[in-house]
Order: sequence, then structure tokens, then C-alpha cells
Amino acid sequence: MTGLAALTTAPESVVLAAEDLSMFGTDPWWLVVIKAVFCFAFLMVTVLFSIVWERKVVAWMQLRVGPNRNGPWGMLQSLADGIKLMLKEDVIVKRADKVVYILAPVVAAIPAFMAIAVIPFGPADNQVSIFGHRTTMQLTDLPIAMLYILAVASVGIYGLVLAGWSSGSTYPLLGGLRSCAQMISYEIAMGAAFASVFLYSGSMSTSAIVEAQADRWFVILLPVSFIIYIITMVGETNRAPFDMPESEGDLVGGFNTEYSSIKFAMFMLAEY
Repeated sequence: MTGLAALTTAPESVVLAAEDLSMFGTDPWWLVVIKAVFCFAFLMVTVLFSIVWERKVVAWMQLRVGPNRNGPWGMLQSLADGIKLMLKEDVIVKRADKVVYILAPVVAAIPAFMAIAVIPFGPADNQVSIFGHRTTMQLTDLPIAMLYILAVASVGIYGLVLAGWSSGSTYPLLGGLRSCAQMISYEIAMGAAFASVFLYSGSMSTSAIVEAQADRWFVILLPVSFIIYIITMVGETNRAPFDMPESEGDLVGGFNTEYSSIKFAMFMLAEY
């Protein structure tokens, strides 16, 4: 009887396991890779243009021209800066803890790329055909997608603290501690802003939240939460006036003072 019971319960456990994994999607592995590459490329292009537009806005506020040399209206300036950083010498300071020093930019950058996995690029019922396979315009959809975004974003804080600690210098250490304290503080307010969206939409799935805004955007229904989110978003990215972790007057450059080349670029990508 024991062996018969084991045989009858084994298929049931396999079915339950398949149902549990189905929440991550049913796409084949090659389609997941294609969608991941698209998300990565989209994120990189978005970051490049975001940096250019930030510099344009700051230049306008300071009555300057801003970047205007590389590409039309200076739109390729960020691409030129990225290529320049990759061609720079990768210097590791003598007093640095080399293993942690190298891993810190990776720990900071990877969570930033992982967060886009649950961001929908279209309605949940709008599927596209890729090599004859129908799929949604989203890498994966989780029932707790918003909690996933908050959790992944929190992991990036470790990269900043480890970068400041492993550099073997006082200024990066103070910058890392400041950045850690600031990001944790603003994530509390960001979580409160997200909570109103959860309650109003009745779901933590990003696709369900987008679908709930078909009639009216939540920015109209929840203006206070939107303003709180915008403020916390600026604080999370260490942009002015929340740039104390990178204050040049007393910290030189913040937690990434001792970094150069591609490692410095990874911190920039993680912030944006």
C-alpha cells in the first residue's frame, strides 16, 4: 500500500509543481532569452537618453547650452561618454579589498536590470508573435510583482555600502553610509505610495495594475501618492537636491570616488 500511495501521489506533486512554476510564464527558454535581451537593450537606450535630457534640463536652468557636439542636438553625448569610460584604464587602489571592490558594482547594477523583468510593455491580453510563438509583451508576470521590485531595489543598497567599505578610503565609506541611510529612508515612503496603488487596483501584479487603469489613470485618482513617488524616486537616484551621498564639497565624489572605467559606468547605470 505504501508503494501504491507513493505512485499515486507522485504525479500529483509533479502537476502541483508545474502549476507553481506557471506563474513565471510558459514561454520556451529561447523566447525568454530574446525578451530579456530586448529588455536590456531598451533599458540601456532609456538610460542614455535620460542622462542627456537631465543634462539638457540642468543646462537650461543654469542658462547654458548643454551637450551639443555628439549627434543631433547632442543626443549621442551619453553614448560617447560610455565608450570613453569603457576605454579608460581600470585602476584598483592598493588599500582596497579586491574581491569586494570588484563585486560591489555588480551587486549594485544587476538588481537594477532585474527590476524591469516584471514591467509590462503592453496590455496583458495583447500578444505578439515571435517566430510563430504567441507571447505577452512582458518578460514575466508575478502575482507579487511590486513586492519583487521593492525587494530587488533594496538589494542594490548592499552594492553601494560594499563599494564605500572596500575602497579603503574615508570619503567613499562616508558616501556609502549616507547613500544607504538615504535610500532606506526614501524606500519607506515609496512603499507607502505603492500601497495605495495595491489597495486601489486590488492586485500586486503589474499587468493587473495596468489593466485597472484602462478607464482612468491612477495619477488622477491618487495625486498625493504620485507626488510622493516622484520625490522618493529623485531621492533614490541621488539627484539634486537629494545628492548628499555624492556631495563634491565634503566627499569628493561619494561612494564611487575610487572607481574608474566600466565599474564607474555600472554605478551610473544602477542609479538611473
